[in-house]
Parts: sequence; C-alpha cells; structure tokens
Amino acid sequence: MIKTLIKSTRMTWASKNANMFLLALTYAYFSNTPIDNPLQILGGLVMVSVLWGALYTLNDLTDLDVDRRDRQKQNRAFIENRVEKEFILLFVGILTSAVFIISFLAFPPAFTIIISLMLINQLIYTLPPIRLKETSLAPFFSTATNSVLRLASCAALLGNVFLVPLSVYIFMYLAGMGTYLMYKSHSKDASLVAIMGGGVLLYMLYSGDMNIIQFAVAILPSFLAAVPLYLSLFTNKESMFHLADILYHQVAMVFFIICIIVIIF
Repeated sequence: MIKTLIKSTRMTWASKNANMFLLALTYAYFSNTPIDNPLQILGGLVMVSVLWGALYTLNDLTDLDVDRRDRQKQNRAFIENRVEKEFILLFVGILTSAVFIISFLAFPPAFTIIISLMLINQLIYTLPPIRLKETSLAPFFSTATNSVLRLASCAALLGNVFLVPLSVYIFMYLAGMGTYLMYKSHSKDASLVAIMGGGVLLYMLYSGDMNIIQFAVAILPSFLAAVPLYLSLFTNKESMFHLADILYHQVAMVFFIICIIVIIF
C-alpha cells in the first residue's frame, strides 16, 4: 500500500517545479542578487514537490472512475493497485499538513501564501462541486496558473516576487496553457496560444526581460520536451506522450537540478 501511495505522488513530475525554480534563479544570477539561503531554496523545492505529490494523489483519487476508462492511464497507481479511500485521504492530509507546518515555522510568509494559493487553485480545479477541470475554464486554472505559482514560490524565497519580470510570468502562463491544450488535443486553440506565446517570447528577448542563456537553460529543454506533445496532435498520441514524459520528467529533470546546484552554491 505504501508503495502505491508513493507512486501516486508522481515524484518525477517534480521536474515542473525544478524548471520554474531554475528560471527564477537565473534572474538572481544575472542581476547579481546575493543568494544567502541555498539550503532554504532547496528545501523550498522539496516542499513544493511534496505538496504537489499530495495534490497529484488527490487528483488520482477524484479521477479514478474516469481514468479506468482511459487506456493511457492504466498505469496510474490506484488503477493498478486498490487502496482504500480513507488511507489515501489520510496520506494526502499528512503530507499537506507537514508542508504547511514546516512552511509556517521555517519559510518566509510570502512563500507560505503562494503555496496556499497552489493548494486552493488545485482544490477548486479538482474537487466538486466546483471542479473546474470539467468546465471550459480548465485551461486557465490548470498548468497555466500552476506554472506561475511555481515560479513565484522560488522568487519569494529570493526575497522579491517581482525579481522575475511580469512578461516572464505571462509567457509561462501561456506556455502552461498551451501544454494543457496540446495534452487535451485541442489543436486550433493550442496553435493560437503558441503564436501568442511566441510573440511574448520575442518581446522578452528584444526588451532584455530574458537573455539567450536564460532561454537556453530554462526554456529550451521544456520546449524541446513539448515538441512531442505538439506532434501528438497529428500522429500517434500514445507514443508521443511517452516520449514527452521521458524528455521532461526524467532527462530535463537531471539537467534542471544540476543547474540549480551550480547557481545557488
């Protein structure tokens, strides 16, 4: 049972958190902002990842009936192995409580507020009666909002949420929305959002809100991993999803962590 619960946290998906932490850290690096709390930043990355692990577990529980009918999700933890609902909720409660207790005691208030927003956003996205994931508003509150909050959480640990330019937050919001739309096979909407994101990217590069190195280390790896997602709109969906999962959640994850360690130490 414990193994199944741990699997449900999808810890390899912590690459999303590492990616956004790395992007925020590049702004500290290039602005010569001193990083005097490297262990707290690593701890924050762990905290955000544990919180998201709990939220992924909760998501799998609420989607259980739907996932059973989806051939691509037959390897989800609670489909492969049955776990009682009470134990799942207890597991989620313990992880979430631990994250917030530690955050209140050892992290800045701004960080605690941002992870609280992560929790609230995901609860209204996942749980009835609101359950935004089953409404037309889903693209606006899923990966898009989550990417912005992940980025802001690291910026808060660096002492200033606006260390990261507003245009970068907008770009990551659009990138997250595009990823969601590609995953859901909404090709026209995904292409439109991609064009908007490309325009914001050109603005960032032209205005100096992002330099080439930042683009290369924080944006390019996730962009390359997103290529199979876009191709899935026109070709074998299952194989492209699997390739994207390997590229982003495994290969890019190692790269992100190495870069983070180099910057903060």
